[in-house]
Amino acid sequence: MKHLLNLLAAVALLIWGTHLVRTGILRVFGANLRQLIAHSVSNRLTAVLSGIGVTAVVQSSTATALIVSSFVGQGLVGLPAALAVMLGADVGTSVMAVVFSLDLSWLSPLFIFVGVVLFISRKDTAVGRVGRVLIGLGLMLLALRLITESTTVLTQSPTVRTLLGALTSDLLLEVFTGAVLAVLAYSSLATVLLTATLAGSGGIPVDVALGLVVGANLGSGLLAVMTTMRSNIQTRQVPLGNLFFKILGVIIMTPMIGLWLQHVRPYVPEKASLVVLFHLAFNGVVGLVCIGLTGTVARAVQRLLPVADTQAAAAGSRPQHLDPSALATPSLAISCAAREALHQADVVESMLLGLHQVIRNDDQKLAEDLRKLDDQVDELYSAIKYYMTKISREALDEREGRRWADIISFTINMEQIGDIIERVLIDIEDKKIKKGRQFSEAGMEEINELHTRLVANLRLAMSVFLNGNVRDAQKLLEEKARFRDLERAYSATHLARLSDNTVQSIETSSLHIDLISELKRINSLLCSIAYPILESAGALAPSRLRQPSEPI
Repeated sequence: MKHLLNLLAAVALLIWGTHLVRTGILRVFGANLRQLIAHSVSNRLTAVLSGIGVTAVVQSSTATALIVSSFVGQGLVGLPAALAVMLGADVGTSVMAVVFSLDLSWLSPLFIFVGVVLFISRKDTAVGRVGRVLIGLGLMLLALRLITESTTVLTQSPTVRTLLGALTSDLLLEVFTGAVLAVLAYSSLATVLLTATLAGSGGIPVDVALGLVVGANLGSGLLAVMTTMRSNIQTRQVPLGNLFFKILGVIIMTPMIGLWLQHVRPYVPEKASLVVLFHLAFNGVVGLVCIGLTGTVARAVQRLLPVADTQAAAAGSRPQHLDPSALATPSLAISCAAREALHQADVVESMLLGLHQVIRNDDQKLAEDLRKLDDQVDELYSAIKYYMTKISREALDEREGRRWADIISFTINMEQIGDIIERVLIDIEDKKIKKGRQFSEAGMEEINELHTRLVANLRLAMSVFLNGNVRDAQKLLEEKARFRDLERAYSATHLARLSDNTVQSIETSSLHIDLISELKRINSLLCSIAYPILESAGALAPSRLRQPSEPI
């Protein structure tokens, strides 16, 4: 019983070490890996190579699948190119299995020691996260050695030998078992390493191990499909296409198990090496066979999971970019939230543009439609806020932490602007449209000028939020001062028209003053987006108050 517990503990340690490495790499290099994939999909060869490179670093084809799927869901990468990346990703994880099958146990204490020192001394920095990766690598190597030792002891028991002998009875059972293990371990790499280690120590027969490897590959495809089940249609297409490749690989390689044992075993006497090389051969053959089928499989997947016209028509009324599968990669989730925040700002821009039409044309039907858009703004704000709370703050570096705060602040401002526009629309309906009143010609020109500037500032604010350009942020604050001066000047000229007893100005006086005041409030909310950018760049004065020693 003790030796069985030791084996289970070693298996758990292997899975945990794999998790530490995967999450640690994504936290340190997640943004760079995403840029590498995004810039490497111009043709199939570079897409495959990027998949190999990224997965060799991350040590998880499932993680690569989630990154690529989110790109497809956001329209950044075509489905055929994404499927080519996945073929490379599967080869990459196979290469890492071969590397870990070597006797590297002597590195385990070194990795763990250095990793713990870095993690404890610099916990919340990139150096600390590298230490976390080293700890994970050390634990994986230690776990593989412990599995070998535990299995060697267990296989000396006659009862265990009898049970292991029963495993050779059904190849389909072996494939099914391997798939289940890969799903439960959330890693085909950990499953293949476990299988190879058990085979190398005599824990299971080699032919059983090869069947489990086939199942582990199938399980990795199923795992990606299960992980993205709640995502949008485009995001789900990549894992489904990759699952087709896996199924084709199972069909091709399952009959080859006997031939592999017959022709390759004489040249590879070590059982563990024989198993991991078969894993590499599995994904290599799938890559060679399927690289020319990415377009065909993409079209088949798009027929199975079509993007409905009703979904496209309703895209503006619900979140488009909040991919749940991206939450496993915090840097990617931050990008998804930023794109959704811009979607929210697009809806606000539609409200602002429509507001001007309502003022000019007294279109009550349009006013009602625009007020419904505020509900969409509120729903997007709630969705973004909830999504952001699920992003692990501990996994974010200092720059990503500031971005997290900027996104929250931006969405709050957009939500408040939507509320202000809704109130203005209600006032216009009650005080202007229903009473049949009109602004004076001069008053309408003032409103036109303020509205034009406001739309331009909204677009500039969106650019500042997206790019973080310091010059644009400074320009935005300059526009805030200019808008404030205009609001004061137009209030004064409106009072002058009241003094001249202009009938239209008298009838719409309250609405006019309230309207330009609300437009100023909207502009202030837009311009506040510039403050975090300027503060982080050191371009913001500590206070606008005059110092006591200065003359007044």
